[in-house]
Amino acid sequence: MAQIIRWGILGCGKIARKFASDLRFVEDSVLTAVAARQKETAEAFAKEYPAAYVHEGYDALVQNPEVDVIYIATPHSHHYENTLLCLHNGKAVLCEKAFAVNAKQAASMIALAKEKRLFLMEALWTKFLPHYHTVLQMIRDGKIGEIKSVTANFGFKPVPPFAQRIYDPALAGGTMLDIGIYNVFMVLSVLGKPSSIDAVMTPAATGVDDQCAVTFTYSNGAIAQMFSSFAGNLATEAYINGSNGRIKLCHRFYAPESVVEYYPGFIDSVEIIPNEKQEGWGYQHEAKHVGECLRAGLKESPVVTFADTMLLMETLDAIRYKAGISYDADKQYS
Repeated sequence: MAQIIRWGILGCGKIARKFASDLRFVEDSVLTAVAARQKETAEAFAKEYPAAYVHEGYDALVQNPEVDVIYIATPHSHHYENTLLCLHNGKAVLCEKAFAVNAKQAASMIALAKEKRLFLMEALWTKFLPHYHTVLQMIRDGKIGEIKSVTANFGFKPVPPFAQRIYDPALAGGTMLDIGIYNVFMVLSVLGKPSSIDAVMTPAATGVDDQCAVTFTYSNGAIAQMFSSFAGNLATEAYINGSNGRIKLCHRFYAPESVVEYYPGFIDSVEIIPNEKQEGWGYQHEAKHVGECLRAGLKESPVVTFADTMLLMETLDAIRYKAGISYDADKQYS
């Protein structure tokens, strides 16, 4: 693998712009090619984030020999087909979350990557952010004792004109795969696989989940509660409560600007954990990690492993089953 990691971006929407913007903070990485289904979209993107190649359609991107790895930034309903297209054409892949619509798709994606001996990773950017690592280290150090409960909320009221992915069942819309995934990811990070899952949802007019409430229970007595919503703006926070203290991840708990508050013991005093101000949006950390993996010849990330991705997807499947959330992609495996 060349020292300079040459990136291609498949899909030129909002998340792709943030990722492209943050590549400038990644040493020895460069944006080489961008692709969208409409030429005008790709050209407009490249004016803002210059690339040597601007492709109309994804076939041209995956066949470009000057591209080492492709960041897939399309709606999650298309991640399965987009990832397979890249892998079949010999390209390493960083695929945005949700990795797929369901665990069956995810398993097929991973199986093909293994067969082709190509790098593949789910783009769970939170897992690479400094404040997230700080929280995990505090837990490992016993700062709050044994974890007894976790609460995570993520909600906002979309403003018209709505992004198509929000409510469209054809794009696997709804809160769970779009924003609820962050709640689930956070709970799995600190408590692991639950013993039981319960979930209920309120449908939007299109049938996708407008709100979803989820409860995990564990054999050691721990409980986790999660709530995702497009019906109103929530304080997007997470609380990790232990036998000897608690940790609060303040608004946008999944993002780099989240402030971490530590409440030791059973007193009301709070310690604010320093969170250094960072450049960019925070996507540079995962991009840097991918570059390190590629240079080392790795086919699987040691940070976001295939097992991690499968546990998350299987858990999301179980939640959707309990809540009655289904998509056309699920019928392929019924």
